[in-house]
Amino acid sequence: MTTDGLTQLNNKRYFDEMLDREVARAKRYKRSFSLLVFDIDLFKNINDRFGHLTGDAILRQLGAVLLGRLRVNDVLARIGGEEFGLITPEVGLAGAEELAGKINRLIGDTRFEFEGTRVVVTVSVGVAEWQPHYEDPADVFQAADDKMYEAKRNGRNQVCS
Repeated sequence: MTTDGLTQLNNKRYFDEMLDREVARAKRYKRSFSLLVFDIDLFKNINDRFGHLTGDAILRQLGAVLLGRLRVNDVLARIGGEEFGLITPEVGLAGAEELAGKINRLIGDTRFEFEGTRVVVTVSVGVAEWQPHYEDPADVFQAADDKMYEAKRNGRNQVCS
């Protein structure tokens, strides 16, 4: 099973497999890629205030909104409760930062609704580019994840790279 049951996006297992492949390709052919890790800001508050059905609906809507805006070879996955990962083959840091900004604005501008209730949703995005000194997929993931947490510490609803 490679699909997340709630969002119908790729799941963590598939994401990890694709990240392994992308790292192997980057090492072998000396190519670049970037990784975006993003998290819905204050998602626990959304669940607490509006209920888990609303939270689930937001996760589904967010996935649907993003899928229509990505390249065919990009790999988008739900990798945790409200956390998503995006592998962008052949995209350097500048391109990934631009994409992350577009995602951040797109989510912020989207009308998320469930049963007549409108919920404002924002995301914090961390961006990292594969570096030759990285040894394995965990290195690039940790770099992007660290940047996501930096975005949260700096006030949320932003991109850090």
